[in-house]
Amino acid sequence: MRLTDPRLNDYPFLFMNDPRSIQLDDEEVAALRNYLLNGGFLMIDDFWGNQMWQHIERQMQVVFPDRKWRSLPADHPIYRLVFPLAGPPQVPSHDSAHNMKDAPDPYRTWEYDFSDVQPQPADFRGYFDDQGRLMMLVCWNTDLSDGWEEEAFSPWFFENFSEKFSYPMGINILTYVMTH
Repeated sequence: MRLTDPRLNDYPFLFMNDPRSIQLDDEEVAALRNYLLNGGFLMIDDFWGNQMWQHIERQMQVVFPDRKWRSLPADHPIYRLVFPLAGPPQVPSHDSAHNMKDAPDPYRTWEYDFSDVQPQPADFRGYFDDQGRLMMLVCWNTDLSDGWEEEAFSPWFFENFSEKFSYPMGINILTYVMTH
C-alpha cells in the first residue's frame, strides 16, 4: 500500500521491510506524519549497519523534524508484555543464519559480512507522539520478519530464531501497540 492511498487510515498497523533505499516525497511525508499523529503505528524492520540507519533516520527527520528517536531500554514492556525476552532480539536472515551458524557471537547473528564493519547488537528505536505513545518502532540490526516468512526454511532456523525470537517479539509488539 502506498502511503498516499486514501484507505491508509483504515489500517492501525503498517509494516515496512528493508527500507534501505526509501525516498519519501512531500505528499508521502505529509500522509505518514498525519497517519502517525492520528493514532497509526509503523514498524520498520530488516536493515543493518550505520549507513542504512543514517538513511532511514534522514527520511524520518523529514517526517518529524521536531522529534528524535529513543532506544527502548531492555526493561521496556514491549519486550515482556506476553513473552519475556531479555531485550531486542537479533534475528538474521535464514541464509545468513546458515552461513554463520558455527561462527562465534556476535558474528553468528550479524546479517552482513563487511570486513570494515564490526557486528552491532539489535536496537529497537521509537518515535513517540506528544502523549508518549509509541507511534513508530524501528527494529535496527535485526530481521524479525525473516523469522515469520522463512520459518519453514529449516527446522534449525525455526527452532533457533522463529520460535525463540521472531514470533514472541512479533506478538509482544502487536499486543503492546494495540493496548497502549
